[in-house]
Amino acid sequence: MTHRFLEIATTPAVRAAQEAQGSRRAYARQEEGAPHHDRLGDSEAAFIAARDSFYMASVSETGWPYLQHRGGPPGFLRVLDETTLGFADLRGNRQYLSLGNLSADDRLCLFLMDYGRQARLKIFGHARFHDLAAEPELARRLIVPGYRAVPERGMTIEVEGFDWNCPQHITPRFSEAELGPALAPVRQRLEELEAENARLRAELAGRVRS
Repeated sequence: MTHRFLEIATTPAVRAAQEAQGSRRAYARQEEGAPHHDRLGDSEAAFIAARDSFYMASVSETGWPYLQHRGGPPGFLRVLDETTLGFADLRGNRQYLSLGNLSADDRLCLFLMDYGRQARLKIFGHARFHDLAAEPELARRLIVPGYRAVPERGMTIEVEGFDWNCPQHITPRFSEAELGPALAPVRQRLEELEAENARLRAELAGRVRS
């Protein structure tokens, strides 16, 4: 059974490049015994649920690729089932480049990064847009309660394949939320030292006055 992501991505031109660079034989062996990877499992669902952003690639009618960032609270990209993702498409700069591209060609690629753990997940899929006012149940599943943003539409993605990349060359970076627990003891110690300094200054001032 072939690896679905590589099956889609490995075009004749890609195979020719692999052959020229000496990696085709290794990838051919991988393709023969690789899992299909067209259905999201527990590992993928947990990874997606922890993300607060991703990158979405589409292609214009003139053949130009376009990459857009999507962000929100952790888990704003929902795993609706093992083959479907969804999120509330929020109002932005109103250029609608991705909307236009995907309305003409529904194929896309998502790129999800965890810089702290040096992990990345790539997903091929087909996009579909939804009027959330006409689909209240879907709206309930996609809209993040309490998040101050205006959803313009819903977007679901039919997953065609996914692939986990190796961690090589990913520079670790951490968000403020991720750094919070690690920095908590440091902040506490700083508060203790500031309180001690204030006490010592007060004692010194009292001695000077006396």
